[in-house]
Amino acid sequence: MTWRSVMISRPANLRRDKFALLIEQEDDARVPFEDIAVIVLNHREITLSHSVLSACGEYGIGLFSIGPTHHPNGVFLPFLSHSRATRVLRLQLALGKPAAKRAWQTIIQSKIQNQAKCLERLGKPGTERLESLARRVRSGDPDNLESQASAAYFRALYGNDFHRGQPRWINAAMDYGYAVFRAAIARGLVAHGFLPALGLFHASEQNAFNLADDLIEPYRPLVDLHVTEHSFGHDVDDLQPADKVALVNLLNVDMAMPRGTTSALTSIEQAVESLARLYEGGSAELLELPRLIGLALHQYEC
Repeated sequence: MTWRSVMISRPANLRRDKFALLIEQEDDARVPFEDIAVIVLNHREITLSHSVLSACGEYGIGLFSIGPTHHPNGVFLPFLSHSRATRVLRLQLALGKPAAKRAWQTIIQSKIQNQAKCLERLGKPGTERLESLARRVRSGDPDNLESQASAAYFRALYGNDFHRGQPRWINAAMDYGYAVFRAAIARGLVAHGFLPALGLFHASEQNAFNLADDLIEPYRPLVDLHVTEHSFGHDVDDLQPADKVALVNLLNVDMAMPRGTTSALTSIEQAVESLARLYEGGSAELLELPRLIGLALHQYEC
């Protein structure tokens, strides 16, 4: 089972050592490929061999790089690793608008419910209003209750003067955390044969990850909760290495799923599996989406 998120923030040389990733630094480290879900290259002086890239494709590992702005700017995903990729693509193209709208309704309801839970855990006002908005979301969200909920949510978190475009640590941390989850979701989609560019709601011709941007919505409040709890004392927008490590580690935080409590990373796999059933003709109500329960790390069985 893949469960590790490997983040490399110092100069290193990455090589394949049989069935493991060898990280050559002052103190070398060896990590089995079968344990790795995501590798983050967070330093300009990192080199890697082609055999490492090949292993990432072979083991279904998502690898992404960090650019000059210290945010993810590129992602390497396995190429057609699913045995029925062409069939899944046909199912994506054939999904009708009513089914897509109902799925989007379910996703947005889950997002707003998690936003309400985030406010509740932080002791902020507005929980009841968000819960009311979640119940009123209709197929396709024609009333744009997602936007109304987000506006009320961020006001409750950070006050009336806050907006997402401000150069603040909070926004930089959110952007980084969202990018981590976007990459992890894209990895899961590709592993199940999906073409991430074909979304349920998002449909930009310039976006290669529309479907990932659909499925990420219920996970955003998890990032928000962590960022808000760790936002005190940060006066600049520059993220420190420890901040980035903590944001990547959110993939290992517990979330509640219909099958039980599991890590955010495993919940992504379950959500993608349920999405595959939707494209096979299942009901949008059967989508398995995460419920925010806190920031406790998942305890993996040895």
